[in-house]
Amino acid sequence: MSEFNERLILPDIAGLHTIEVYEQHNGYQALRKALAMKPEEVTDEVKKSNLRGRGGACFPTGLKWTFMPKQSAKPKYLCANGDESEPGTFKDRQIFEQNPHLFIEGAVIAAYAMGIETVYVYIRGEYAKWVKMLQKAVDDAYAKNYIGKNVLGSPFSVNLYLYKGAGAYICGEESALMNSLEGNRGYPRVKPPFPAQNGLWGCPTTINNIETIANVPVILNRGWEWFSKIGAPKQPGTLLYGISGHVNKPGVYELPTGVLLSDLIHRYAGGVPGNKKIKAVIPGGSSTMWLRGEELDGVRMDADSLKAAGSSIGTAGVIVMDEDTDVLKVLARITHFYHHESCGQCTPCREGCGWMEKILNRFVAGDGTMADVDLLLDVANNVEGNTICALGDAAAWPIQSFIRKFRDEFEKRARTTPRSPSYIPPPHLVTTGA
Repeated sequence: MSEFNERLILPDIAGLHTIEVYEQHNGYQALRKALAMKPEEVTDEVKKSNLRGRGGACFPTGLKWTFMPKQSAKPKYLCANGDESEPGTFKDRQIFEQNPHLFIEGAVIAAYAMGIETVYVYIRGEYAKWVKMLQKAVDDAYAKNYIGKNVLGSPFSVNLYLYKGAGAYICGEESALMNSLEGNRGYPRVKPPFPAQNGLWGCPTTINNIETIANVPVILNRGWEWFSKIGAPKQPGTLLYGISGHVNKPGVYELPTGVLLSDLIHRYAGGVPGNKKIKAVIPGGSSTMWLRGEELDGVRMDADSLKAAGSSIGTAGVIVMDEDTDVLKVLARITHFYHHESCGQCTPCREGCGWMEKILNRFVAGDGTMADVDLLLDVANNVEGNTICALGDAAAWPIQSFIRKFRDEFEKRARTTPRSPSYIPPPHLVTTGA
């Protein structure tokens, strides 16, 4: 893979968050170019670029746009997913802060390509500061007719609204997000029907991640062929890697897809404090499968490479843990998060997440047995794939991978004598339901 050093989404330009500076650096020229094209030509450009979603599923963006019906008696909607509640993930807020107009321009182009007149941007409730930043950018874009009626004098009109969620992790799931936006409880919906046919208020809806949409003006300005040659061939472009945990320089790094995970940690994030060994890495946010420190050599940060390594790219939120980390405590904390955030709609997730947390807490307290490991895996296997949305999977996958990769951690903590049949757990090991 050839070296590519250009930052496309977060270039190092002072004041780029303002519309004046953004315009000075080719801002909104991609929109002008798109408006001179047919909508289907814009979609085809994105499709040929092979841009894949940056929200975790890595679905081809242009293909997703084609699912939107060209003709509809109902209104059509674009919903930009900025919920960003996955632990270890903090990339979208960097776009809101440093380059909001790139996202806005991409959203207007996407709306034009799909014949959409209303865009909603759903942002997690805790991002109050970034909501204000994005709203300022939206207001400025309206003032210059990049959004609104007859955009730049064309027949195309579009409105863009921000919607602040109430801080529920489940609303990062696209159908729960739509229910929340409609003013209802954030419960995921059974699919089919899919959003492109029956989304917001029963109308055709396309949902894209913030970072995904921010790539669209780049593709229009530079061409699909140029974009498709950056990084990993099957997932081209740059990614915003959020790296946290035991590294000297945590933060967001924009690099091509397919960068070596070891380079990301050592070359860009400054390595591990005290030159300690790496015990474990979660490569794509808390819901992705764990890797042991000794497994990192040759692993590249793209969807196909990480799948081959037994994990997934997720939201590219890399969490690094050094040799002194109590990884079992980390797993228990992650499981507590998913138990707390389960919406409770599906029994396997509602009950299973609590059971998994209880079992892990036994081990943290030194009261687990090796029989509990098999029970833990059995519960995780029964949660995975048996829920309406993927939150159950998100809770199960870290546990499944941890048991495969770190069974020795259970062995170190397991009781050497079995508990009696009349065993009653101490109060601090009992958790309440979801």
